Amino acid sequence: MRIALGVEYDGTDFLGWQRLDRGRTVQGVLEQALSFVANTPVAVTCAGRTDAGVHGRCNVVHFEPPVERADRSWLLGTNSRLPDDVCVRWIQRVPTDFHARFSARARRYRYSLLNRKVRPALDARYVAWLREPLDAARMQAAAQHFLGEHDFNAFRTVACQAPNPVRTVHALEVRRDGDYLHFDIQANAFLHHMVRNIVGSLLLVGQGERAPEWIGEVLRGRDRNLAGPTAPSQGLTFLCPLYPAQWQLPAEVTGAELVA
Repeated sequence: MRIALGVEYDGTDFLGWQRLDRGRTVQGVLEQALSFVANTPVAVTCAGRTDAGVHGRCNVVHFEPPVERADRSWLLGTNSRLPDDVCVRWIQRVPTDFHARFSARARRYRYSLLNRKVRPALDARYVAWLREPLDAARMQAAAQHFLGEHDFNAFRTVACQAPNPVRTVHALEVRRDGDYLHFDIQANAFLHHMVRNIVGSLLLVGQGERAPEWIGEVLRGRDRNLAGPTAPSQGLTFLCPLYPAQWQLPAEVTGAELVA
């Protein structure tokens, strides 16, 4: 058996998900905690690697348990060794052919932004901020150009190592909640900086600097230089990956209607 975990973290003080030779990472502290419980080294594989400053609501990982421990021991023991900005939300045993990354059929992100004249205080770690007024309806109209299968070469960083820039966006909604704007996006997979570059481009539309139709032109141009700037990292949260129902994972990571 393998073990799957749902992991939540505040990415503010991390250099990202992936373990590095130097510096604090989410994978690094999680593996240290699991290794303490196992009393032997443990390595994990995640559904999605997030960048420095990006948060995770429920990233899913799997690992091969090198020793037998009760599920309660894995859960409570690991959490007892994790810092305050990371926790394991749930644990579930899964078949050996389950893979946190490759078994996922979709992923969901949310980008949150405070749109008012003064900067945030309480939410400063979790939202981006823009003082200029934004038109959510214009951005929602522009967002429809992203739906479906496209070459997203214009919306990934030049350092992206993915061999294929084609991705399928299932849904993209821009909505306002008072002074806050939320960008909810779901796709089969994402490229490096893809969500933040999409948001940065939509903000140009929301400010009236570009027409909604401009997004389609950028997509067809397939050139990163044509798109907008990369939105700040603190506004981005990886909500969850989505898996077929066959894996019997918690409901928050199961999306049968879109991942069958």
